Amino acid sequence: MARPPTPGIHHVSAISGDPQATVDFYADVLDLRFVKKTVNFDEKFMYHLYFGDDTGSPGTLATFFPYQRGQVGRVGKPQPSALAFVVPTGSVGYWRDRLAARGVAVDDPVERFGETVVPFRDGDGQPLELVASASPPAADGASGDVPSEYAIRGVHSVTLLSTSVYHTASTLEVLGFDLLDQEGDRVRYRVPDAAGDGATVDLLDRDAEYGREGAGTIHHVAVRAGEFPLSAWRERLDEAGLEPTRVTDRKYFESVYVREPGGILFEVATDEPGLTVDETPADLGSSLQLPSWFEQDRAMIEGQLPAIDTPDS
Repeated sequence: MARPPTPGIHHVSAISGDPQATVDFYADVLDLRFVKKTVNFDEKFMYHLYFGDDTGSPGTLATFFPYQRGQVGRVGKPQPSALAFVVPTGSVGYWRDRLAARGVAVDDPVERFGETVVPFRDGDGQPLELVASASPPAADGASGDVPSEYAIRGVHSVTLLSTSVYHTASTLEVLGFDLLDQEGDRVRYRVPDAAGDGATVDLLDRDAEYGREGAGTIHHVAVRAGEFPLSAWRERLDEAGLEPTRVTDRKYFESVYVREPGGILFEVATDEPGLTVDETPADLGSSLQLPSWFEQDRAMIEGQLPAIDTPDS
């Protein structure tokens, strides 16, 4: 069948430690909107926290599974090794000053594929980057304390460390990404004719130690299903020998997962119904939301989860 095109990245999900520290860093330091407080649908006594633009749009979302009693992770293969956010050109100095003022260790900017990149880490050691773009997506009107001319505009890209670069590259092509360019050991893939950022994946062709899943590591990368139904994506992935899962209901989207031979876990997710299916745009992130199949256990779940002070609580 024809290759289903993805519009780009839907969300990136990582593992963190303390849930309050996660909210403080991403909602306060990075000034992302806290758009959903729910639970891990596979482990109901663990939060799943979403951050993004003012309406939680696909392509702006970074989500976290905070696991206070979990082990500290180690970034390595096979893992996504870094998450990059896009900011406007001219904001690099602002962000270096802001991060430093909040005690965040910031590396010197580097040039990559003609863009300025600012590497840093969150409190769990998760590698993050800010990429200055001359044509970032428009500001969404969120009312944080970062001036709109400097604000994060969404996900720019992710970087992958694979146990088999050839297999991961092939999987990216199955998902709708094309080889764009290479600088040293960094190979860039991008969705053809993509509008805006969030359509880029960098694959590192280098030796690296094996990682350990835990706080400070990325769990998986989700790409958008676009106009193709998940049944077509499952057929395409199956034809490529990638053994996709069944369609899974995640309440805010439906998705299929595949762990490709290079070891990276990918998800293909629908845009609909979106994060406003159970909260109005104004109320996003203000209270604990549960899928219908967990509602009968709400009192027990709320009693087990640690309290979080959120921007809207």
